Amino acid sequence: MIPHTLSLADAAWRVFPRVFLFDGGRYLIAALAMTAIVAAVLRSPWQVRRLQSRSATAADRRREWAASLRSVLVYALVATPAVWLKANGFAAGFYQGQPAVAETLAYVGVLLVAHDSWFYWMHRMVHHRRLFRHVHLLHHKSVTPTPFAAYSFNALEAVLEALFVALWVILVPTPFIAMFAFLGIMILRNVMGHAGVELMPSGFADHWFWGLFATTTHHDLHHNGSFNHNFGLYFTVWDRLMSTEHPRYRQIFREVTEREPARTIETQSAPLQGPA
Repeated sequence: MIPHTLSLADAAWRVFPRVFLFDGGRYLIAALAMTAIVAAVLRSPWQVRRLQSRSATAADRRREWAASLRSVLVYALVATPAVWLKANGFAAGFYQGQPAVAETLAYVGVLLVAHDSWFYWMHRMVHHRRLFRHVHLLHHKSVTPTPFAAYSFNALEAVLEALFVALWVILVPTPFIAMFAFLGIMILRNVMGHAGVELMPSGFADHWFWGLFATTTHHDLHHNGSFNHNFGLYFTVWDRLMSTEHPRYRQIFREVTEREPARTIETQSAPLQGPA
C-alpha cells in the first residue's frame, strides 16, 4: 500500500514553491554577487583580466534573465517528485544522524566528482549535431556570457541539468549539510565560469593540483567560438582524458593573468585572443 505522508497535492502546494524560492534565491544571490565582483574588477587596474572585448548586449541580458526564470521553474518541477518519493519512503532521501566533518567533506567531494562526470558527458551529448539546435543552442547564444548565463537553458536542457540532483536524492542517502554545501559550490562555480573576467591567480592553470580545477578562461573559450572544447564544469580531468581541452587553454590563461595591471582605468581592456 502506498503511504500518504505527503500527497501529490501537498507536494505541488507546499514543496514546489519552497524549492522554487530556494533555488531561485541561491541563483539570484550568486549571480548578483558575481555581477558586482565583475563590475568592481572592470573599474579597477585588474580590468586587464577581461576575457573578451565584446560586451553582452541588452538583448543578451534579457534573454539570459528570461531563460533563467524558466530554468528555475523546471528545476522545481523536477525536484518536487523526488521530494515526494523521499517523503513517502520510496527514495533514499537524506542521511539519518549527525555525520562527522570528515564524512561530510567526503560526501561533498564525491558529489562534485559525480556531478562533473554527469555534466561532462551530458554536455558532450547535447553538442551532438542532432541535438545541439534543439537542446543547447540557446545557451550558446551567450557568446559573451554574464553570470546570469549560468541558468540560461531551454526547458529540455534544464531538465537534464536538474536530473542529477533529483536522482542522487532518490538513490543515495546524503547528509543535508553536504547537499547544501554542494549546491552552494555548484552555483558559485557556475556563475564564475560565466563571469567574463579571470579571477584565479597567475600560475593556477599550470599547477599540478590547482590545474585540475576549471577556470573562467576555461569555460569562456567554450562560449567564445571553441564549441568542441572544454566541456567540464568543476574540473579539467575529463577534458584532458578525452582530449577535448582547448590546445591553447593554458597559454591563453597565462597571457591573461600575466598582464600588468592597468595604470589608467579604461572602458575596455585587451581582448582575449580568439580560439585557434
